[in-house]
Amino acid sequence: MTTKPSQDETAETATTPDATAEAESAPYTFDLRLAAACGLVFLLACLVATASIALADAIEGDGSGGFLITAGFWSLAFGAVAGVAALVVPRRALVTAQYCLGVAGPLLALMD
Repeated sequence: MTTKPSQDETAETATTPDATAEAESAPYTFDLRLAAACGLVFLLACLVATASIALADAIEGDGSGGFLITAGFWSLAFGAVAGVAALVVPRRALVTAQYCLGVAGPLLALMD
């Protein structure tokens, strides 16, 4: 003979620890995704800054970019990969890496 579960039993099974943990971390992941999306805009601004530094160096210098300008552009590329990864899997380390790599792009270009 089968018995139907009471309302109390169904309410207990509906709120599992995994569901409550996911509900509590939802605003946190939204904030990280928002920071990662803003970081992509920041990377775009850093790309413009790095390109202008590289063009100024080409006009004022010997006309060719050095390895630090190339490293600056690669830094921005890796920052974009970290930013997209942070959008998919929101982790604080990825967002931090995105911003650090974004700042490193123009700084490496300035050092050339």
